[in-house]
Amino acid sequence: MPENPDSSSAAAPPSLTEVETYGVERIPDADRTATPLDLFRVAFGGANTFSTCVLGAFPILFGLSFWQGLAATVLGVVAGALILCPMAVFGPVNGTNNAVSSSAHLGVHGRVVGSFLSLLTAIAFFSISVWSSGDALVGGAHRLFGLERGNLSYVVAYALFAGLVLAVCVYGFRFMLFVNKIAVTSATVLFLLGAIAFAGDFDPSYAGTFTASADPATKALFWPSFIGAALIVLSNPVSFGAFLGDWSRYIPANTPRRKVVGAAFLSQIATLLPFVFGLATASIIAKQAPKYVDPSAPDFVGGLLAISPTWFFLPVCLLALIGGMSTGTTSLYGTGLDFSSVFPRLSRVQATLVVGVLSIAFIFIGRFGLNLVQSISTFATMIITCTTPWMVVMMLGFYTRRGWYDPDALQVFNRRQRGGRYWFTHGWNWRGMTAWWVSAVVGVLFTDIPGQFVGPLGDLANGVDISLPLSLAVAAILFLALLRLFPEPRAAYGPEGARLARTVEAPIPAITGPGALDESAPALVVEGG
Repeated sequence: MPENPDSSSAAAPPSLTEVETYGVERIPDADRTATPLDLFRVAFGGANTFSTCVLGAFPILFGLSFWQGLAATVLGVVAGALILCPMAVFGPVNGTNNAVSSSAHLGVHGRVVGSFLSLLTAIAFFSISVWSSGDALVGGAHRLFGLERGNLSYVVAYALFAGLVLAVCVYGFRFMLFVNKIAVTSATVLFLLGAIAFAGDFDPSYAGTFTASADPATKALFWPSFIGAALIVLSNPVSFGAFLGDWSRYIPANTPRRKVVGAAFLSQIATLLPFVFGLATASIIAKQAPKYVDPSAPDFVGGLLAISPTWFFLPVCLLALIGGMSTGTTSLYGTGLDFSSVFPRLSRVQATLVVGVLSIAFIFIGRFGLNLVQSISTFATMIITCTTPWMVVMMLGFYTRRGWYDPDALQVFNRRQRGGRYWFTHGWNWRGMTAWWVSAVVGVLFTDIPGQFVGPLGDLANGVDISLPLSLAVAAILFLALLRLFPEPRAAYGPEGARLARTVEAPIPAITGPGALDESAPALVVEGG
């Protein structure tokens, strides 16, 4: 008997320089040493960045005044935080990421939807972080040291920055958590320093385009622009939906759920700091250097450097470096993790390297070839349209299951097995899949982004983008209706049974394939009650 029975009750956290070996398999309870505060740090650190400032400038680019832009920003952040925060509970409950947890509602094969959405989101926000941070570094070096702002300078900056992000992601969660701990404090200090730098130039009375003297045609664009700006802001918190479980899976399962949800919510409310910084500085740029906020060729980074006092150039470079590292790692880490489950032959490290190389290639093609930088708002809105209905299905599924899941059955896809509680119809749960794709299509049809993308039905609401509330409503109503009309097997629910849904007694196929306990076992019939 050991001298100290309690000495082995808690495992010491691994070293920062120890490469994380876990993929999307369930994290053992002994290795779950993270806290809700850690979740706050990672989620806030991933958004307390220069790229969030770029998104915060969009209300000004859309012609709103400062106060109108502030209202759109607060609306987008609060609404996005409310939509996002319930997604934090899946990690502690299941010990795995949210895409794997979605097997319970979309089926063993249907979980690839979450993987696809996380890949798109990661590419979009990793690209934004590298573009904005690289531009700021090159621009700051030009003003400080006379570095030529040619393509070669940008290529080197993007490559070095992307390489640093990729290195952190390869080491894994602990190293990423360390980077974000530094980023939360340092970036906040730099933003507050920026408030001092621009205090003398800031004028909250900036009127924007929609003034009392504007012509009727311009005034008619106010609500479309306001809603469009709010959706751009909302895309930031929603973009974490597919990733939140990547970080919360290290939180012990017995942690009160209200603390986990609260940490996720507050992490997004705190992003008002970089959003308002971007909004305020954009309003200054619009008055002092309006060519940088021309909607046809916006350049927020260039405009910020143009209006910055000389002593703030170095803080801008530091903010770009630290914040960009934080955003890049939180985006890329989760996708590499999930990619390893879609292609089981790849380890987490190998999958991270593959996704990283593909993302870097996209960054260079988009920046120097296809000029995709100008389509950030369109891409972000499309992410919202496709991801939000998926989140609705997940959250309603959690509620109807009373938070009960079978961790072993969730891993069937990753182990290249078949069967289990979540096999449904050939590995697909058509109820959740139908609710997702129908509501996503409806959202795309009603999308209305002035001057960029207007869906076939986008003009039905007089130019106002109603795609988000419509897709939310369709997803919720359709999913609950399908669960009532076409009951799922009773075995897919916990011992307390279903909530808001009907169930049916049905045989559940045994789990077969590599590593199964008995591949020749007959189908399992689960009794009711």
